[in-house]
Amino acid sequence: MPILFAATIFLSSFLLFLIQPLIAKQILPWFGGAAAMWTTCLLFFQALLLGGYVYAHAAVRYLGPRTHALVHAMLLAASLAALPVIVDLSWKPSGGEQPAWRILAMLAATIGLPYFMLSSTGPLVQVWYARALKRVPYRLFSLSNVGSLAALFAYPFVVEPWLATRTQALGWSTGFALFVLLCIGAAVAASGARAQPLHHSVSDAAAPARAPRARNYAVWMSLAALASYMLLAVSNHLTQNIAAIPFLWIAPLALYLLSFILCFDSDGWYRRGPYLALLAAGLFALGWWFLESLELKYAIPAHLLGLFLVCMFCHGEIAGEKPDARYLTGFFLAVSLGGVLGALLVAVAAPLLLPGFFELGFGLAACAGFCFVRSDRRLFWGRPVFAAVLVSVAGCVVQQVKNYWTDASVAVRDFYGAYRVVSYRNEEGTAHKLHHGRILHGAQLVEPPEKRGIPLTYYGAGSGLGVVLQALRQDSARRIGMVGLGAGTAAAWGRRGDVMRFYEIDPVVADLAKTEFHYLAQSSARVEIVIGDARLSLERESPRQFDLLAIDAFSGDAIPVHLLSAEALDLYLRHLKPDGALLLHVTNRYLSLAPVISRLAEAKQLRAALISHEPTGKEEELGLSSSDWVLVSRNDRIFAHPAVAAVAAPIAVTATTPLWTDDFNNLLRVLR
Repeated sequence: MPILFAATIFLSSFLLFLIQPLIAKQILPWFGGAAAMWTTCLLFFQALLLGGYVYAHAAVRYLGPRTHALVHAMLLAASLAALPVIVDLSWKPSGGEQPAWRILAMLAATIGLPYFMLSSTGPLVQVWYARALKRVPYRLFSLSNVGSLAALFAYPFVVEPWLATRTQALGWSTGFALFVLLCIGAAVAASGARAQPLHHSVSDAAAPARAPRARNYAVWMSLAALASYMLLAVSNHLTQNIAAIPFLWIAPLALYLLSFILCFDSDGWYRRGPYLALLAAGLFALGWWFLESLELKYAIPAHLLGLFLVCMFCHGEIAGEKPDARYLTGFFLAVSLGGVLGALLVAVAAPLLLPGFFELGFGLAACAGFCFVRSDRRLFWGRPVFAAVLVSVAGCVVQQVKNYWTDASVAVRDFYGAYRVVSYRNEEGTAHKLHHGRILHGAQLVEPPEKRGIPLTYYGAGSGLGVVLQALRQDSARRIGMVGLGAGTAAAWGRRGDVMRFYEIDPVVADLAKTEFHYLAQSSARVEIVIGDARLSLERESPRQFDLLAIDAFSGDAIPVHLLSAEALDLYLRHLKPDGALLLHVTNRYLSLAPVISRLAEAKQLRAALISHEPTGKEEELGLSSSDWVLVSRNDRIFAHPAVAAVAAPIAVTATTPLWTDDFNNLLRVLR
């Protein structure tokens, strides 16, 4: 019988965390690969986890064992109707909706009831275990987190590299059906055991015998909120302000779960004194590193170590006050509610209230405050030290906010990210730069006015865009499509009679390009802007007959892989003239995307070449950036043009280079 309970709770936790990246990957293409989509999904998962805990608490308190077993079995059977967990295409956005609310509704409709039932399993199985076997159930909580951690690492390293997306969904659905059988068996076993009601069941001798007070629930909830808040805040800070590395969100979540496993496995893993000493040093250091930039090789481990210390403190303090088993469901309900509140602050409140990613700084200050309160009389140094840490961290946050606004004419944040327009001067004049986190999305010399038409950053005359535009026919008007607007720099290449059609997912970027830069207004071409995900927009449109279609969406924090699949290439070809050119901007520090594109071109009997440009001399003084563009076309004349032939280089493709499709793609294989 113990094996039945252990298998049920492990499988439920494994499926609970496996569905998160699986379902996110299905809908990621519809929202442009925005990093905020993952944060919104986490909010949904936290909220439904809370719902599962509320149900578990109410069922244990108000339903008898046999009645509860019957009700739970009926709900489990009903959840099977949602299988397989494949998102319906009718949920695709048209471009004008609020993304966060659409994502939440879509997730509720697709995986709502199955995820709800999985969410309730952890506390329920622990209650059934205590009722049937008269044993303390808290180690099952550690086992459930081991299952979660296993799923978290299995998806990017085992599941995604080898299984198509649809196969993943079908496999998960099969696993869920097995879980339903195990869970019904566990419920029946618990209801049929000859045991006293839960409030007479075995108690943990180390836990207080009396019922938890309001203060206990407030402490559990507050500490859980802080840990959840810091998880999302550190994830945002790492991906937006330090490094746009795919999979970087895995490490924070893994450490968050690891702290749960350790703290609830044994009291020996967490000791308040040593951890508070380490945490004081960590918070002090992170406060200053929040202000000063570290090298990448130091910044990532430093922030991950700091997060782990915070989570060990929060979860260690929670575990140290865990109640008697009879109050278990209320305990987990408070912890879950705290997790939701922390996620709400980062995923909802921060984008609405903060112009930049300042939530990490506020979280560091809050953690210092919690440590100050939790430092008891036995730690004579605790309160003075954490008072000093709090003052130091608060000062760093204030200075960071001031620095953020230095030279910034505009700072705005929405679902897709935080943007700043920064002014600076060089020998050529005054320029504006558009920043999205650490990513530069465009720049323009605004003074003197006669230099406003010079294309800067990745779009100069020597860049792939500049070179290919020279190779296109010059004796007639051109139709040019651009996926990704940025500052609108590409419009500087427009001639009279040309039509330049930009596809941009974020309306804030379009507003900034129109109000803070002059490329669009001064372009000689007719400029059209389409708001919404580019691929969805192109799917709805009739063939545009572009001479050139440029895809400029792969330099940011989350790569929209749906723009690099075989199906996407078919769509691009439908909108190109037979002799037209496809150009993809693949400048990226962490991913090698050129071989993926060359493999796609090869599969469609097209030619591909890499055009790299490193600015020197006058170009560098102007503010041009190094760039890599991949040219794809069936038109040999373009490749033979002297401007292209002089800079185009072949792209090495091996037998292991993957052919990406909508159903099978994996960034892990193209990490540099």
